[in-house]
Amino acid sequence: MSIRERLSGNEAAAIAMKQINPDVVAAFPITPSTEIPQYFSTFVSNGQVDTEFVAVESEHSAMSACIGAQSAGARAMTATSANGLSLMWEMVYIASSLRLPIVMSLVNRAVSGPLNIHNDHSDAMGVRDAGWIMLFSENNQEAYDNLLMAHRIAEHKDVLLPLMVCQDGFITSHSIENVELLEDDKAKKFVGTYNPDHYLLNNKEPMAVGPLDLQAFLFEHKYQQAEAMRNAKKVILDVSNEFEKLTGRKYSFFEEYKMQDAELVVVCMNSTAGTTKAVVDDLRTRGIKAGLLKIRVFRPFPAEEIANSLCHAKAIAVLDKADSLNGAGGALFEDVVSGMYVNNKYVPTVNYVYGIGGRDTTTKDIEGVYFDLQKIIDNGDIGNPYRYFGLKR
Repeated sequence: MSIRERLSGNEAAAIAMKQINPDVVAAFPITPSTEIPQYFSTFVSNGQVDTEFVAVESEHSAMSACIGAQSAGARAMTATSANGLSLMWEMVYIASSLRLPIVMSLVNRAVSGPLNIHNDHSDAMGVRDAGWIMLFSENNQEAYDNLLMAHRIAEHKDVLLPLMVCQDGFITSHSIENVELLEDDKAKKFVGTYNPDHYLLNNKEPMAVGPLDLQAFLFEHKYQQAEAMRNAKKVILDVSNEFEKLTGRKYSFFEEYKMQDAELVVVCMNSTAGTTKAVVDDLRTRGIKAGLLKIRVFRPFPAEEIANSLCHAKAIAVLDKADSLNGAGGALFEDVVSGMYVNNKYVPTVNYVYGIGGRDTTTKDIEGVYFDLQKIIDNGDIGNPYRYFGLKR
């Protein structure tokens, strides 16, 4: 029987880490992720886990310590946000290129400057091409569940890539919700133990980690990373199906909310999906065929599956909580429209950048997006596809 608790998103993440009981956790505090290692450190002090907790002097050092631990054959975890992730940037790429299945909680926050400690997705978008699997979490329950599935995905022999579990800073990280927890023994059994084939402390297989890799081989090694990311799609589905059998909670690449006959569709990630669901429910009572596609798996990007889900809509709005500053739309928008084009699906699609620096996103804002989509259908004209909402004019 599951355990029902009232927890913040950070607490839920820390409890998942406690149940995983990794060999090493290395972390440096940064708002709004600070509570995750803080809560976890109490589990270490109380003897509830036998993890080696390494309090380092910076986030760069935190990821470096995780890389060293994972290379040695240990299971390593960390947590960070925003500028902390930026300080890790060099080591984030090294972790993935060394094929080390480190798991990180990323509590999304605006990257400075100017200084802002509130939520948007600029930190995650800054490393979207770093070779990490990226799972996004609408609420505290999903942050907990995604972490329990993370090691099973990352450590799979066909994958061996690091993985980050994203949740929205303050919106979910500090808000308390009901969360269904697995019993410790069931969670530990589901996650399993880490048994790497190759590691530095194996005296029967002397090896080097991170050697010079020049023209003769680097291209092939990067191709292997790309293949591993493609392999992760099947592994994510397999692990999600096993998790559903254990908990009854169903996960896939994305959630289709009232999409069966939807004509007006919003695509978004993380906590905005909860607000959008409320708007969809209200619009449905007024006879408007609104739907939502909530992205859970951003890397690997399920382009074909998304295209097939969206192709029956009449107009689509993709919401980006970060601006790529390229004059041609946000990262999620670019991936969605590319996936549609490559898979020969055409639906009028527009982009909205929103919520930068923690700007509130209201049901009125989302309702306005759906009304804009209706105008596109009625007029047959997209107009400017690169849009904003919630911006002071």
